[in-house]
Amino acid sequence: MEILYKSTRSDSTPVTASQAILKGLADDGGLYVPMEIPKLDVSLREISKMTYQEAAYEVMKLYLNDFTEEELKSCINKAYDDKFDTEAIAPLTEAGNAYYLELYHGATIAFKDMALSILPHLLTTSAKKNGVKNEIVILTATSGDTGKAALSGFADVDGTRIIVFYPKNGVSPIQEKQMVTQKGANTHVVGIHGNFDDAQTGVKKLFGDEVLSKEMDEKGFQFSSANSINIGRLVPQIVYYVYSYAVLLGQGKIGDGEEINVVVPTGNFGNILAAYYAKNMGVPIHKLICASNDNKVLFDFFKSGTYDRNREFILTSSPSMDILISSNLERLIYRIAGNAPEKNAALMKSLSEKGVYEITEEMREELKDFVGGYAGEEECFAMIKKLYEEFSYVIDTHTAVAAAAYAKYREETKDTTKTVIASTASPYKFTRSVMKAIDEKYDSMGDFELVDELSRISNTDVPKAIEEIRTAPVLHNTVCEKDEMKSVVKKFLNMNE
Repeated sequence: MEILYKSTRSDSTPVTASQAILKGLADDGGLYVPMEIPKLDVSLREISKMTYQEAAYEVMKLYLNDFTEEELKSCINKAYDDKFDTEAIAPLTEAGNAYYLELYHGATIAFKDMALSILPHLLTTSAKKNGVKNEIVILTATSGDTGKAALSGFADVDGTRIIVFYPKNGVSPIQEKQMVTQKGANTHVVGIHGNFDDAQTGVKKLFGDEVLSKEMDEKGFQFSSANSINIGRLVPQIVYYVYSYAVLLGQGKIGDGEEINVVVPTGNFGNILAAYYAKNMGVPIHKLICASNDNKVLFDFFKSGTYDRNREFILTSSPSMDILISSNLERLIYRIAGNAPEKNAALMKSLSEKGVYEITEEMREELKDFVGGYAGEEECFAMIKKLYEEFSYVIDTHTAVAAAAYAKYREETKDTTKTVIASTASPYKFTRSVMKAIDEKYDSMGDFELVDELSRISNTDVPKAIEEIRTAPVLHNTVCEKDEMKSVVKKFLNMNE
């Protein structure tokens, strides 16, 4: 069965998977969605006997079916190799009453590696398949983790350049150091005075700027995206939810057909949307628990049916979730609106113009698989401390949002369904917050002293990603205002000459 992709905002001509990956964002500003969510054509029991790479092929072949078997397997094998510090790629660790799906064993120690290790290969393969001669310019906004993972994935990849915008004072010290020390002749990193939503809105404007697009084409460039708006990011994320269920099945932790819950700390909604797609492919998932931090726009949406970004933006210890415009939610809104682009477009117009939209009761009924969860800063810190003291297991601040929200859900509902929590970043990425949660005394230590102390108390090795930046020189120091993003891009591409 051939899967084609349509925009969420109009009845434009469907495109192939490779065309959707290349474009990133549809011409009308919508996101590409598969016209149908395919069903798994091998059993979860069979997948339980596979490696991560083999499982990835079985899932991704269903979505990317204009790629040949050889092309897709090549992309997968280049992505999931010794860049990851474990052969399992995404191991599960049991702690307390949940299984933690560790998605941070890649090159930049965050879950974004799971998709951004493969996206450059999918993108360059797509370019060849479609006869693209232009150099591809990856334009990305980051709330902390996408930036480094994308930079790492695209560094020195032939035929590409990458420009990453991040909120100058809105990421952790380790996250910033990871980005500004990035090597690669084709890499550019820019701090903006503003928050993540400002960066993301600016990037979307540049994608929709037809005059700029024409100028770029004349100079031999075209934009594409490494943000989670790119379907080439979403499809690889579906894999680890299928794989985690299969692993639990293979280990005898669950029986055939037994349902699990999945808890995901969520800002931009892409990671939990991937779990929703996995459920629709046939993975027995009972509830999708969407965990928010103090920027609880999604929590409020699932409670009320109203999405309202008109609120104070709060900087938290889980900065990758400090987001008020959850871009990937649009893909779910389109689906629960009966795949009706005009309904979705009207809601997105309302969000853009008024900062708010409200869905119908019929649409709310379609959200019954989802539960909104929320945990504040103190609850997250208490959860980090509890897991360390009771199980000698250390989690990062984002995973703590999910764990704390899940603890409240379990207490309120008495639902004891076996549960997988997406552990989205290594605690080494947020050492100060994590160590301070364990014991206030650590707050007097320096950043890298804390790294070594975390290694000691958790009995884990310091990740290579952290060791590399201890003494790495700063290579990127551009900072701009949010209305200067276009001129910065043109400067990097030497388009003013």
